[in-house]
Amino acid sequence: MTNYVLVHGAWGGHHTYGQVPARLEAEGHKVLNCTLPGLGSRQAELHPGITLTDHIDAVCQQIEEAGFDRFVLAGHSYGGMVITGVAGRLGKRVDAICYIDAFLPDNGQSLYDITGAYEHAWYIDSQKFRPGLVEPIGSIDFKMVPGVVGYHPLLTLVEAVQLSGDEQAIPRKAYIFANAYNPTPFPRFAEKAKAAGWDYHEVATDHFVMQNDPDTTVKVLLGLAE
Repeated sequence: MTNYVLVHGAWGGHHTYGQVPARLEAEGHKVLNCTLPGLGSRQAELHPGITLTDHIDAVCQQIEEAGFDRFVLAGHSYGGMVITGVAGRLGKRVDAICYIDAFLPDNGQSLYDITGAYEHAWYIDSQKFRPGLVEPIGSIDFKMVPGVVGYHPLLTLVEAVQLSGDEQAIPRKAYIFANAYNPTPFPRFAEKAKAAGWDYHEVATDHFVMQNDPDTTVKVLLGLAE
């Protein structure tokens, strides 16, 4: 039996993992499908002061509350920033880590550092009438859907990840790249993972890999437990 910790991306919540948690549990594993403060089912907690550290703290707290000593850690999209921070703290307890079409920062890098001019303009312009709260990227006439999709705290996008070296203790690392998502900021991170010799997988889906190709997502995650 393996413990899995799943971390969702920006603007949404744990529901973005679709069938994946239930399918992992059906194989006899335990799954902690985290929800980040201010997002998804925790939208009521949203405020402009939420930082990347707050999100990392929240995942670490949920891991402790679940009683997981060792676990496989996975993150989607912005969740790659969060799991990188978690790995820096708890890396010696992580059996494997999986980035699902996700950002893969180095020590001292923020999401702002590893995105381009389009994203930077969006982060600033879309929050000018709601200071500190960013609309879903590319949205038009956005309206929040309670419990599903909402605004994202700007500070999480500009705070840098700080690593300890403990993340280097993780024995297995994997990356899943969605090659039908366009335009996409993720090819550079997929190439980085390949160059480092990680387990590498491509899927012909848009960005929401877990919903659109749960078979591959589950297969990769189960493979990391072997």
